[in-house]
Amino acid sequence: MSKKTPKKITLENLAKKMDEGFKKADQKIDERIDQLALAVKSGFDENTKQHHQIFNRIDNLEQGHEEIKLRLDGVAYRFEVQELDRRLKRIEVKLKIK
Repeated sequence: MSKKTPKKITLENLAKKMDEGFKKADQKIDERIDQLALAVKSGFDENTKQHHQIFNRIDNLEQGHEEIKLRLDGVAYRFEVQELDRRLKRIEVKLKIK
């Protein structure tokens, strides 16, 4: 068995090793940031899609509400119809129509 003689560590070699380590760490951080950015974008895209669906449903409800209002504009209120019915019956009784 032969023993290897340890290499001398110089400041220059140490600086190179540290620089390589920092570059690897920066690369991993950049990869994680990119993954996080994609996850956030995906979340926003899904949220935007859901908002569009909600807004479309609200638009449909508003259109339906407007259609109902337009149909009811020409309709007499129930109490008015009941009052007219009561008056008509009194007239029929006086004129002996029914």
